[in-house]
Amino acid sequence: MTVGKLRQLFCHAQVATMTDNSLGLIADGAVVVEDHIIRWVGAMDALPDHWQPSASDLEVIDCQGALLTPGLVDCHTHLVWGGDRADEFQQRLHGASYAAIAAAGGGILATVRATRAASEDALFEAAKLRVEALIAQGVTCVEIKSGYGLSEADELKQLRVARRLGTEFPIRVKTTLLAAHALPPEYKNDADGYIDHICQVILPAAANAQLADAVDVFCEEIGFTPAQTERVFQAAQALNLPVKLHAEQLSDQGGGALVAKYQGLSADHLEYLSQASIDAMAQAGTVAVLLPGAFYFLRETKLPPIAQLRAAGVPIAIATDANPGSSPIIHLPLMAHMGCTLFQLTPEEAWLGITRHGAQALGLQDTGMIVEGMRADLALWDMQTPATLCYEFGVNRLIGRWFAG
Repeated sequence: MTVGKLRQLFCHAQVATMTDNSLGLIADGAVVVEDHIIRWVGAMDALPDHWQPSASDLEVIDCQGALLTPGLVDCHTHLVWGGDRADEFQQRLHGASYAAIAAAGGGILATVRATRAASEDALFEAAKLRVEALIAQGVTCVEIKSGYGLSEADELKQLRVARRLGTEFPIRVKTTLLAAHALPPEYKNDADGYIDHICQVILPAAANAQLADAVDVFCEEIGFTPAQTERVFQAAQALNLPVKLHAEQLSDQGGGALVAKYQGLSADHLEYLSQASIDAMAQAGTVAVLLPGAFYFLRETKLPPIAQLRAAGVPIAIATDANPGSSPIIHLPLMAHMGCTLFQLTPEEAWLGITRHGAQALGLQDTGMIVEGMRADLALWDMQTPATLCYEFGVNRLIGRWFAG
């Protein structure tokens, strides 16, 4: 990490401001940072005199033509979990079905048992390796969900670890309560009772402790119904917490339209998204978060409706969905690559998806673009063209990163 001084000048950079669909490129650009905030952006030949490199109190970073972008934003992860499910991966490749593994005690509930058994320190030590990996890739902001505790104590434990990651590392962490991720064993065959517990106990406790920045639900035939989801949304709304949704991953439950009804930040996955939900999301400004890692790992074949999302003007973000069961992938640039190769996004769409639109999916107004007034969350890349990040995989071209300067 580069520790910024009070005043910084990034000069002779190819600046990708992310201000339009062509990435707002400035060929020979400069960015001025003061007190952790971007104060000026433009071409080198238009740099005001008082920001010239000769100013004695400036830290000058000569980018030598390298690509300067906003820091990357991973807007959907489950980075805090206990245990490991590599054994299940091996079992499936030897012919065991997901249902058989779950019936034998595997699946999400296996991670729940391991997460409940782990101490906060143990969860932190495991999660910090994942966070360090993201930082090494240029990620300056990450969302971390709970959802592997499924009890008041263990959901709050996950959220506390996520908050700790944001204090002990320079990366910015946004937390999301996902207690409605699966049905815990204590509420077997009583989904409505568990939703009551979330609304009356877990959600208020997370809000009172200021541990949750948003609330999420897994709305699916194997998760929770639209009616149960709406109850959680109403409880979140009463506590002034924004909502988002795991929607239309395996079937069309109308989740996109439902989360848009509550002005939700994002709807995520979306392979089975309908036109009605797309229209609702467009009107509400709800971001479509694509998760190509889960699509790939689960060997899904139904593509998200990319053309329809484009036509409706719905912002598209991309994230890792890093989790032990369906996307054990801690690599956001790979997700940009997969967004292009699997979903046929353009490189411009992929870049916007891991910067500007990723920030929008977290409700952040102060990052994701290089414009005056934004936090100086920046990444510098050894690239001649932004398309290189999406085209090439396996070489880390990150030169440097700055967290709020």
